[in-house]
Amino acid sequence: MINPLKQVAGIDVAKNELVVSLGRMNPDTSTEVFANKCFANTPKGFSDLLIWIDKMMSGDAKVNFVMEATGIYHEAFAYYLFDKNQQLSIVLPNKISSYVRTLDIKTVTDKSASQAITRFGLERQLEQWQPPQKVFRELKQLTRERDQLVAERTLLKNQLHAEQTEAYSNQRSISRLIERIDLITRQEKEIKSEIAEIVKQDTELSRRIELLTSIPGIGKLTAVIILAETNGFELIRNKKQLVSYAGLDEKEKTSGISVKGKPRISKRGNRHVRKAMHLPSLAAIRTDGRFSAIFARLVSKHGIKMKATVAIQRKLLELTYVIWKSKTFYNPHFLSPKYID
Repeated sequence: MINPLKQVAGIDVAKNELVVSLGRMNPDTSTEVFANKCFANTPKGFSDLLIWIDKMMSGDAKVNFVMEATGIYHEAFAYYLFDKNQQLSIVLPNKISSYVRTLDIKTVTDKSASQAITRFGLERQLEQWQPPQKVFRELKQLTRERDQLVAERTLLKNQLHAEQTEAYSNQRSISRLIERIDLITRQEKEIKSEIAEIVKQDTELSRRIELLTSIPGIGKLTAVIILAETNGFELIRNKKQLVSYAGLDEKEKTSGISVKGKPRISKRGNRHVRKAMHLPSLAAIRTDGRFSAIFARLVSKHGIKMKATVAIQRKLLELTYVIWKSKTFYNPHFLSPKYID
């Protein structure tokens, strides 16, 4: 019987299934992935997965489960493993993506993705996952609910405008649309009140949010969204990771001298954080001289206003991390004079 030094179950999480690969580090420190199987992303699937792993694994080394932070689909299994006292590491998607690029993988499938996660877990010393604080979990639920309501209200307002400008408007349809818009507005106010009450009850969180709102353009709601979506920066270790987590990092396709694509933001990250940074960036550009100067310089350099706006979004997001870690109010000196374009 092999007595491995380390055992890892790498899991590629989807909405309906968990694709699992098992790997081990042998006594001679060589690594191998030796089994693969799919399970339903349900409580019954979770139970079947643990039974299968008990049959497949050997030796005294405890199995470490490794998975990506994939929106909400991984959360139920993560809490299940935590309740069962299993070792679990949750990794930011950009880390796995960067690791996969170092492997000789020509076709990416769910199976190959789970195998890559397994190898990543075998080669790295990963931190053990802890459930997010209850306050951040509640705030995430409320801020996402509000975001859905705002999107729905925008759609209804567009429908109302179209109905009102028709040659023969249906007044009963207009009345119903107005009622639905009013209902959503009331519900949004209720959610904002609930958010404010949750923050008020947590003295430390309230104080830290006050620090974050000292950053130009960052309001209380934006600060709450960032903290809720990052679980208080739980998995974030530096500014670069945070930018990547939000999908605001740049990607560029180049090959020799013949192929050179325009740099674009990856958008491979948390869209809620990315969306939350748009209006604050416009407010910072409009009201703060330093950000206005940066914006003007970037626009004069490449002539693309949106690209300059995204650069401001990145800087504001980085500043929230700096303020959170330093526990100090915003200082203009945090804004580096050598701004990265």
